[in-house]
Amino acid sequence: MSNGLPRAEVPAAFDVGARAYDRLVGANPGYHQQLRLSASRLRLPNDGAGLRILDAGCGTGASTAALLAVAPKAEIVAFDASGEMLAQARAKDFPPSVRFVHSSLEELESAGIDGSFDGCLAAYLIRNLAEPDDGLVALRNLLRPGGRLAVHEFSVADSRRARLVWDAVCWSVIIPAGRIATGDAALYRHLWQSVRHFDGARAFRARMIAAGFAQVEVGAMSGWQRGVAHTFTGVRAESGR
Repeated sequence: MSNGLPRAEVPAAFDVGARAYDRLVGANPGYHQQLRLSASRLRLPNDGAGLRILDAGCGTGASTAALLAVAPKAEIVAFDASGEMLAQARAKDFPPSVRFVHSSLEELESAGIDGSFDGCLAAYLIRNLAEPDDGLVALRNLLRPGGRLAVHEFSVADSRRARLVWDAVCWSVIIPAGRIATGDAALYRHLWQSVRHFDGARAFRARMIAAGFAQVEVGAMSGWQRGVAHTFTGVRAESGR
């Protein structure tokens, strides 16, 4: 079984699906609520006053809205490699404290984004990187010492039940709905396959530790995504690779 699209082709696939993306994820019970839960696990104090937060792989802005809900006084910098997804985000009514940047994680420096951030939310990003370890290190280096990362991600490798649930939801809902909405199911087959091949929760926790994060914890979700989606949180250690 393939592990999905070649990672260099993923942004273009999101370009194709961008206009229908919000409608499709909106049909997922709890989607926005669970993003807010992951954002809240950054434990940002004082409504984010005086803090600078990175939204890594912001897509159409759902994760940006989640950050804004828990830290309305923070400065939020949000980036994505898909220009069409970013266009959908920019069309929404975000306040001036939110800035959107068209860039991949690998090209952030040339796009004018550098540290140090007090926190970072990366929703559905790491799984789509060609080099997940390098990506985690890059995010770590963008955080100030003590800054927190929350990775919101699907991970089913540790649980047979979770894999069965994921397969059933993808083939009965996500892939058919994606094909109907966009005329092309490539992005949604990629979603199914890439999650199937992604780290289990234990392996991803170890990956974060190896990238220089301390106090790494795994938070659960509710509803049908219990055991399927997780929040992985960690703190930038004072020293690391």
